Amino acid sequence: MNELATVDEKKIWELWKKEKDDAAGNYLVKKYIPLVKFHTQRMLIGLPKNVRQEDIYSQGLFGLFDAIEKFDMDRELVFETYASFRIKGAIIDYLRKEDWLSRTSREKIKKIERVATQLEQKYLRPVTPKEISEVLEMSEDEVVQVINESFFSNIISVEDLARDSEDEELQVNIKDENLKTPEQQALVHEQMTELMRIIKEDLNEREQIILQFLYKEELTLTEISSILGISTSRVSQIHSKCLLRLRKILLSK
Repeated sequence: MNELATVDEKKIWELWKKEKDDAAGNYLVKKYIPLVKFHTQRMLIGLPKNVRQEDIYSQGLFGLFDAIEKFDMDRELVFETYASFRIKGAIIDYLRKEDWLSRTSREKIKKIERVATQLEQKYLRPVTPKEISEVLEMSEDEVVQVINESFFSNIISVEDLARDSEDEELQVNIKDENLKTPEQQALVHEQMTELMRIIKEDLNEREQIILQFLYKEELTLTEISSILGISTSRVSQIHSKCLLRLRKILLSK
């Protein structure tokens, strides 16, 4: 393994692809494991507390192994891009198959939605997690967590479909065993377009910036708080308020 550290990576890939050299394979896994750790942390944002980090990490590893096994060196594709696609795909597939949202969480979601609707009708404006928590006698942190879980559970299937079109290069070079029909692809495009329109029209500038930093730039809450000069808890509150509003708008369509 140490000897391979001085070898050109292309040659290491050749050793792995042509000879299935164990040392080469282990070297590649060790080098790209940070990708798995990164995407595991990103996917954990908003997931229920009962979802174990170890399970998400394991699924990410399967995605990395799959990427190393199937990567085609002859195509003009950066491995990190290809591997990220496979890692996120493996995690999302796992989450979609598991019944990870408990009955208790579903009941809390219904209560929060009901109270949010009542308060919005009363105040004629979007309400905050704090206002909801006061009515339900729940902690604000718990309301924030449930809102995050609820929103994630509703968009995860869209995320799964949308990853097929994240990168034009991937569309050309990766064979999708679960290829979507033109109708499905058109529906996903329509959903994502509508979501972007809602974000631009219904969220203020700071809210849009936070969503962009989280989901496009893939920054952590701590990094965002440092950039914006506000506390991490405040970033989390604004994030949850955005998700609550977006979920309500999307469900009303």
